[in-house]
Amino acid sequence: MRYKNSCALVTGSSRGIGRAIARRLARDGWPVCVNYYQNQQAGEETVNLIRNHGGNAVLIQADVSKPDDVKNLIQTAEKELGEIELLINNAGIAGQVLFQDITDEIWNRYFGVNFFGARNTIREVLPRMIHKKHGNIINISSIWGLRGASCESAYACTKAALIALTRSLALELAPSGIRVNCIAPGVINTDMVQVLGQDVLRDLANQTPLDRLGTPEDIADLAAFLASDQSNFMTGQVITSDGGFIL
Repeated sequence: MRYKNSCALVTGSSRGIGRAIARRLARDGWPVCVNYYQNQQAGEETVNLIRNHGGNAVLIQADVSKPDDVKNLIQTAEKELGEIELLINNAGIAGQVLFQDITDEIWNRYFGVNFFGARNTIREVLPRMIHKKHGNIINISSIWGLRGASCESAYACTKAALIALTRSLALELAPSGIRVNCIAPGVINTDMVQVLGQDVLRDLANQTPLDRLGTPEDIADLAAFLASDQSNFMTGQVITSDGGFIL
């Protein structure tokens, strides 16, 4: 049950999976904080899509890898919309690089956004969640965090770390009534994967038992379920949504 004067924060929600999640949560009645890093126009488009369908949303810029940015993000969101009851850590970056070509700068940036970004947001919202003995955290990982990926070692490592964080926090926070779950998407048809080229994407679709790529809405529907009372007895779970890709 969602408390009054509370909201949802979806990091990295200006486009792709994050946008779809923000829109779906707004449709379900959540006031939503839409977060972006650089693409303000895309963030404004997301907010307008929500508001045009009767939802409530605000747009806040923040680099989640920076604790000070996150502190301002949380404070501003709660001032505008209410206390954050639902946190969805979606912000992430990816890229294909041979292991021996991965620089320290790449390692640090990937971990900074994909893993420490989640740590930063969780650390900031947790005191109020513990005080209220209520809260819901959903981390967006990847199937590559479960099985690894050639030429994506840095990305896969960050996503595996996010899975470990999910399971550890679920155990630690369960006595406080806070649920922590994780979604591991498969190949989802977003801007992030379009750089692979249409031939590669067709091959990936053919490798998927359901014979298609996923959509951002596929992940948004799962996030909405984990955000709802229908999943009240679920915590510490890592749920794949990949069309059977890693079966």
